[in-house]
Amino acid sequence: MIFESRAFARAGLLGNPSDGYFGKTISIIVRNFGAHVSLYESPELQIEQQPVDKNIFRNIYQLVETIELSGYYGGDRLVKASIKKFCEYCDTHKIKLHGKNFTIRYNSSIPRQVGLAGSSAIITATMRALMAFYEVEIDQKVLPGLILEVEQEELGINAGLQDRVIQVYEGCVFMDFNKDQMATRKYGIYEQIDPKLLPNLYIAYKVNLSKVSGVVFNDVKARFEKGDALVVDTLSEIAEVAAEGKKAILSGDFTRLSELINKNFDLRAKIFNISESNLELVNTARKCGASAKFTGSGGSIIGTYDNDETLRSLMIHLQKINARVIKPFIL
Repeated sequence: MIFESRAFARAGLLGNPSDGYFGKTISIIVRNFGAHVSLYESPELQIEQQPVDKNIFRNIYQLVETIELSGYYGGDRLVKASIKKFCEYCDTHKIKLHGKNFTIRYNSSIPRQVGLAGSSAIITATMRALMAFYEVEIDQKVLPGLILEVEQEELGINAGLQDRVIQVYEGCVFMDFNKDQMATRKYGIYEQIDPKLLPNLYIAYKVNLSKVSGVVFNDVKARFEKGDALVVDTLSEIAEVAAEGKKAILSGDFTRLSELINKNFDLRAKIFNISESNLELVNTARKCGASAKFTGSGGSIIGTYDNDETLRSLMIHLQKINARVIKPFIL
């Protein structure tokens, strides 16, 4: 029997990056791209390598290109870390696993290095496949935290809960990560929003990934922990943008929602260093008459647009800076 599972890309609509600082966010799932995991019983436990995981190259230039796109490590480390954390979770909760072995393979269509949560999608899909194979149920509220532990504890990846929540819940979700809730329960307050209430949305991302200079030095976390007033107050404002955004969506006030999306990015720019490549994405979209902010930490943007004419303008002008525009499929 083959167990198949998927997890999709995601985009932060409002509030990010306050999720890592006890804030509030709204995220959507992006079904245009996804990670797929296949798992089936086999004599030995085997993780099948994908091309990105193999150390065979046509020449030195392909090696350099592969590192620029995928880093020094491929996706098999994500699968391996997920299996380890899943086993530890079951041990901790006295869940006895059967003794069968399996072969697992993954593939992903999520563009790399552009802030669409490709890594957490692979982990989420792996967790779902393991849960099906071992017939283990993990509470929907708890699963995002377990996925986050894979990245933080096993792989040393700095991340927040937002991506994992939306990839587990799917659709459109408002999330409140207030400090008291997180301290007592280790998960936030999650509210589904009907995606049919959302206005016209677009996502744009850089297609020439090696030219995305999104890795810039930021010391926001250290400043937040020291109680830096500018950082603390700005992140609090960003969180309230998400709360206001929920009201705007539910009331159908798309003009206000557009303003809040722009405000989200402008607040972020007060405390985070933004690369020229990422600024170019945002500024180009705004010149076309659309709102724009990061979907994640950079490399792709999300926003609202009024009509097909604006969408065509986005496609034309963003293509000039090597960016692709898509309409996200949420349902």
